[in-house]
Parts: sequence; structure tokens; C-alpha cells
Amino acid sequence: MNEKNIRNIFYYKHYYLDFFNSLDIEVKKKFNWTLKLIATIERVPVKFLKHIENSDGLYEIRVEIGSKIYRVFSFFDQGKLIILINGFQKKTRKTPKREIEKAEKLKNQYFYEKETR
Repeated sequence: MNEKNIRNIFYYKHYYLDFFNSLDIEVKKKFNWTLKLIATIERVPVKFLKHIENSDGLYEIRVEIGSKIYRVFSFFDQGKLIILINGFQKKTRKTPKREIEKAEKLKNQYFYEKETR
């Protein structure tokens, strides 16, 4: 079956790929599966893609393998384009503030660079 993409997914610079390359093979497979799901289905369950409260358009892509939880921040550009930025392994119930701040900074940097090209 050849599924058509509803959304396009891109990586901003090296941030996501650095994180992805540090993961175990099973986690990589789950991230690839999750990204394909996000790209190809109209209504993505909150379990996989969730808006970050009190943020300016940041989303987290969520992957769980056993008791380990991984997150990758992302945002939309032009509605159907998802930009992946920093990722981390979540070790507490609350998303670390420094990770959100880093994601906000990368998002702002992306749009600044896009405007000044």
C-alpha cells in the first residue's frame, strides 16, 4: 500500500539527527513509525503529537518503549510542514523547562533565517 503524505517532515539543521543517531535501534524504529503516522494520517492522536501548553506553537512528538519515554520538539510552518528540532529522553513527569526554552530558541532561529534568506 502506498500512502500519500498529508504533511511533510523536515529536520532543522542537525538537532534531531544528532538525537536520533544516539538512540537504540528499537527506539529509532518507533520514531520512524511515529513520523510516518504523523505524515500520513489526518487526525494524529495526542499520544503521538501534542501541543505544548504555554508555548508559541511548539509540539512534542512522543515515543514510548517500555518504561522509557522520548520526546522531540517540533512546530508547523505553512500549515502542513513539520519541522523537527531538539529531542531528549524524558525522565520526570514534567517536561524540563530548559528543553522547552531550547526548542523556542531553535524555532525562532528557524523563522529568522527563513525571513532573511
